[in-house]
Amino acid sequence: MQNASVPNLSIPEPERDPAKAAAPAVPRLNEGFLGTDDATELKILREIVRMLPASITVQDERGDFLLVNEAATAQFNARAEEFRISASTSDFLTQALDHRRETAIDLLQSGRSAVFEERVSAGQDQRVFLTTHRPVRIGEQNLLLSSASDLSRQKAIEEDLFRRAYYDELTGLPTRRVIQKLAGDIIARANPDDRFALAFLDVDNFKHINDYYGHAIGDSLLIQFAKRLGLDLRKTDMLSRISGDEFLLLLHPIQSEEEVAEYLKMLVQRLRAPFYIDSSEVFASASIGVSLYPEHGGSYEALRQNADIAMYRVKNETKGAAAFFNATMESETLARMATEQSLRLAILDKRFFCAFQPKVDIRTHEIMGIEALVRLRDDNGVIQSPDTFINLAIELGLIDELTHLVLAEIMKSLDRINETFGPGASISINVAAKQAGNREFMEVFAKSLAATGSPTRFIVEVTEDAFVAKTHFQDDILPMFRELGIGISIDDFGIGYSSLADITADEIKIDRSFITDIHKRPRSQGILRAIESLSEALGMTVIAEGVETFEELAYLQAATKIRYAQGYYFSKPIFLEELQPHARATDVIGAPSARAAEETRPLTTRAGGRRGS
Repeated sequence: MQNASVPNLSIPEPERDPAKAAAPAVPRLNEGFLGTDDATELKILREIVRMLPASITVQDERGDFLLVNEAATAQFNARAEEFRISASTSDFLTQALDHRRETAIDLLQSGRSAVFEERVSAGQDQRVFLTTHRPVRIGEQNLLLSSASDLSRQKAIEEDLFRRAYYDELTGLPTRRVIQKLAGDIIARANPDDRFALAFLDVDNFKHINDYYGHAIGDSLLIQFAKRLGLDLRKTDMLSRISGDEFLLLLHPIQSEEEVAEYLKMLVQRLRAPFYIDSSEVFASASIGVSLYPEHGGSYEALRQNADIAMYRVKNETKGAAAFFNATMESETLARMATEQSLRLAILDKRFFCAFQPKVDIRTHEIMGIEALVRLRDDNGVIQSPDTFINLAIELGLIDELTHLVLAEIMKSLDRINETFGPGASISINVAAKQAGNREFMEVFAKSLAATGSPTRFIVEVTEDAFVAKTHFQDDILPMFRELGIGISIDDFGIGYSSLADITADEIKIDRSFITDIHKRPRSQGILRAIESLSEALGMTVIAEGVETFEELAYLQAATKIRYAQGYYFSKPIFLEELQPHARATDVIGAPSARAAEETRPLTTRAGGRRGS
């Protein structure tokens, strides 16, 4: 309705029977205004009613308004005279007053009281009133007394709290509890032929995007991501954001798995198109796991968990694709849970220990340093390599504690290390990429290295992406280690995307994927020469990782200026307790037993940022 000015209220006099003209419209109170006559008392009461903050109306048995106070005219944004049938000029007002008349007739005929919530629009503004209707008999008349209180502010707060509880603030999507309720309702009333799909979507490499572009870009990406996911959804489907970069998509109803697969194939392609955010072209994708009702579960929780399992299979294998849950995935998940439990217990029981692999001068075979490689002894006493637990430790947030355990093991074995490798050998410790960008952890770790009393003996190995992600490793974290004299090594160099010209380090380790069969691979030889030249210009020591054959060593000696190498050709990782008393590592460096054919490792590279051997 159109906004209308509200003039000073004039309360219309109720229509009276001439024969009863002397009867007052409002009966006198038992304890009224002492010392006043009826006319004065009525005048005072009329003024009080007019000035009450609550909306007050009185209607007769025909529904006609006999009394309307100022708050009531404001409630309906109308003049007092417009409450008469003939004076209503607004369609909305006519409709609202007709509803009030029907309510009055119904309640007076039945003698019932009632409480209603009324919503009144005034332009773009909508107000909410709680209205109480009560039939009363005054004199010879049956009247309906109505009073209304403005609840607009309270309702706005309630609606805001509702949205916060049930809708995501960033994307506006329903939260986890909403989609859980929908899935539960569908299952509760499902017919034997009813089917639906629950898809678990996780944005790939979202942490890297946040680190590289910043959280503002990350938030904008999630908003655009949600919009793309929401395209072409039916009214019966639902998309929900359940955590930071995780979404759930419910497709209902469905006819077949093929139908869902075709839809998700289109969705995957849509998500691969670049996102344009604040002049940045951001590429993203999602790993999607899908479970079907009723094949993969008879409850929301079972379906969600199985979709989650399928999503992790995609993320660990290909990323940016979709997969349906199957029983094989479930058995793998149970095995993973057992590994997780074992890992947590192993940390509590301190069943981790270190092996040490020498870094060797390839011309003199002298040891210039060692790398500490963490190992786990399982419940059966079998030694487990990091490939079985490092990535899981990172995922579970246990990697920081594990790194400190490695340092503690080194310090506990320091005398034996000096005896075996020499007191001048540097000691390298690996730090995961996730840790390298965590200033809080790196500050604590730097203090721990300083507390050893010989921080200059240590080298911290990080992967090259730590230097280019927006974690400010080079500007904020690296100076802490420089001040203590701790060396920095770039591990697995060559498999990332950085340039030596952009980073500062003491040492780079050429990934073994470039060293394997280097004597037969001209392309790798060219890359090696380029890295060698630039590192020499920048004053960085180069170490060739993974040297395992005489031919590889011979090429490095004859065709490069590289001075140092590490690998099974020189020595496998050494467990100090396995050495004979007073035996030195130099006694086994280069010995045939140290590089037996069965000990040669397969060619692998690391994705997790720590050594896999």
